Amino acid sequence: MIEIVSCLALNTVQDLGRVGARHYGVSTSGAMDAVALAIGNSLLGNPEGAAGIEIQTFPFEARFLEDAAFAVTGADAQASLDGDPLPPWWTTTARRGQVLTLRQPRSGARSYLALAGGVDVPVILNSRSTHLRGGFGGMEGRSLKAGDVIRALPHEAFRALRLGAVPPQFAISSARSVSHQSAMIVRVMRAGEYDIFPLEMQESFWRTPWKISHQSDRGGYRLSGPPLKLPEPVEMRSYGLVAGIIQVPPSGEPIIQLSDANTAGGYPKIGAVIEADIWRLAQARLGSLIRFEEVSHAEAVDAMAAIQTYLKSVRRVADLYRAM
Repeated sequence: MIEIVSCLALNTVQDLGRVGARHYGVSTSGAMDAVALAIGNSLLGNPEGAAGIEIQTFPFEARFLEDAAFAVTGADAQASLDGDPLPPWWTTTARRGQVLTLRQPRSGARSYLALAGGVDVPVILNSRSTHLRGGFGGMEGRSLKAGDVIRALPHEAFRALRLGAVPPQFAISSARSVSHQSAMIVRVMRAGEYDIFPLEMQESFWRTPWKISHQSDRGGYRLSGPPLKLPEPVEMRSYGLVAGIIQVPPSGEPIIQLSDANTAGGYPKIGAVIEADIWRLAQARLGSLIRFEEVSHAEAVDAMAAIQTYLKSVRRVADLYRAM
């Protein structure tokens, strides 16, 4: 059980998302960086999808109201416990009264605090995730604030743990060469309306270093760059949206749909970020640059297999360590 001491806006309780409610018009929500949340849970012996705290505004402070094990993953936010630095992607234990502090990250955009047992908030539509637009889930459907008390679900007897994981950007070979001229390379497949864009616009889509606009949020990243204009407006029937789809509104500036995306939309879609790169995209800061690299469906499947192998490897090692 922890008490939030200091917390800026937009830090929320998230799990791996509200799957199966889109036909109600309810978007998935869930952690923007699902890999970081899953690893934090694996280190603690929680189910990968247990709820944790997504921290995307800093500084953040929480006081432990009882002895507890916890893990901090995701962005390297210079975590410390009572002022003692903690390694990134690490689990440790805190004694009652100790204060965990996360500062402005040295790299990345979002950190995840996982508690042994997982955060205990009501399950709504099969998820504990906060749905900010709908005002439900998580902690009363809102961002966390100072004074909130966060409880954890029951878990095995308290035990001192010191265990870490190699972050995915170092552990997964395909995620290492991720930048070109200061722009993060994001792998993309062509989408249904790709061919209606003139050749010049298609080439611009691939070669432009797109800037992530400050109008971006958990719903989507808006990209600034040379407009991708169609010869004439296109009217489309609404279609289902999932995270990763890249739409092109009339302004010509692409939008990448993310965790809190609407369930349906009607703008032409030019591409889709592959699932294996969405966690990397979630760690791109506002104002930073990204470039798109085209991949095939087979390459996208292989890339996701590498993520799954990494997740299973960390889980296996963590389970063995706790069994010792």
